[in-house]
Amino acid sequence: MQNLKNFITTNTKKPRDFILAFLKWSCCSILVGILSGIIGGIFHEAVDLATHSRQNHPFLLYLLPFGGLVIVFLYHITSMKEDGGTNRVISSIRNSSTIPFRMAPLIFVSTVLTHLFGGSSGREGAALQIGGSISSSIGRILKLNEKDMHVIVMCGMSGVFSAVFGTPITATIFSMEVISVGVLYYVAFIPCLISAMVAFSIGKFFGTKPIHYTLSSIPTLDLGTIVRVIILALLCALISILFCITLHKSSSLYKRFIENEYLRIFVGGILVILLTLLIQTREYNGAGMEIVNHAINGSTNPEAFLLKIIFTAITLGAGFKGGEIVPSFFIGATFGNVVGGLLGLDPGFGAAIGLISVFCGVVNCPIASLLLSIELFGSSALILFCFACSISYVFSGYYGLYSSQKIMYSKLSPTYINKSTD
Repeated sequence: MQNLKNFITTNTKKPRDFILAFLKWSCCSILVGILSGIIGGIFHEAVDLATHSRQNHPFLLYLLPFGGLVIVFLYHITSMKEDGGTNRVISSIRNSSTIPFRMAPLIFVSTVLTHLFGGSSGREGAALQIGGSISSSIGRILKLNEKDMHVIVMCGMSGVFSAVFGTPITATIFSMEVISVGVLYYVAFIPCLISAMVAFSIGKFFGTKPIHYTLSSIPTLDLGTIVRVIILALLCALISILFCITLHKSSSLYKRFIENEYLRIFVGGILVILLTLLIQTREYNGAGMEIVNHAINGSTNPEAFLLKIIFTAITLGAGFKGGEIVPSFFIGATFGNVVGGLLGLDPGFGAAIGLISVFCGVVNCPIASLLLSIELFGSSALILFCFACSISYVFSGYYGLYSSQKIMYSKLSPTYINKSTD
């Protein structure tokens, strides 16, 4: 009888605790989502304006080295010389380190300058840093404890990512999955989802349109198609390794041969200009989403994926700002278009498989990658995208874009390894 009484007493407290926690995180995540949506929407518009300005005024490319000097100067005068970037945001969720508020305006301005003058980079790295910085500041104002700070930082990451890309479900799961691969922070599910949806709604007000592609041809689900998709995904995993290694090596090579940061970024800007003049096209400057569109619609150049790897490595390795995920979309879509066609797949469908596979390989997030395939391409070929994500995740090994990311469990056996990505 006493045991029954204890059971009832103990469990009658739980509904109230759940309700209070739900209300607490609803309020926090709505606040984060509103700010993330506003700032993410403004950031999206600013990058688009910078891109259009560069396209309408080609001479801006020649100012890239000087734009680089401004970026280095801004980080120096704000004492953010070793800012850590997205790695700092990811690390803060596993430890007690804080993210300074000044990271948000710095990465905002620096990314816009990089796109304005023709550096090859994306915008999601900036989105994650802006979101992490904003939400961390909100957490400090609300005097949240250390564990709650980790959750609210993930809310910020989800919010700005959703506002910028228009993919709220992917943004929710990506923020939970990217920190420690193999361990999902389920406690952040509701807060991240609310933040992402609020920011997504506000982002649409600023003109952010959900990214969605209509595939002209989806192959029949049979053994032959599955084998082709598996081969393509395996090759994309190798491309993701190449991309990660090239990015990391380029940064170390710059630092090895050019110690001065101002000179380093100035030289990097000159190299981007020279390479652009050499290949006689501006397709590899900026993010390159229009090339992704062309690849999914069926047309691309065979060498496009390799050139984008080179352009992005030269740009980010020198110290310009932005992100690596949109370039991974470019690389995956163009590679998948070409190789998918050679394997007998429709080139546009091959581009879709390539985009998702390379994204999965560089971020080590198979669940977020699968959800991204649904948000971008619908669910008609879900089984094939499942094969692509699983194969790319395994065969991309322990490489990744973010050195602070942890692979908690082996990709080959149920063994705890707690390994940083290479």
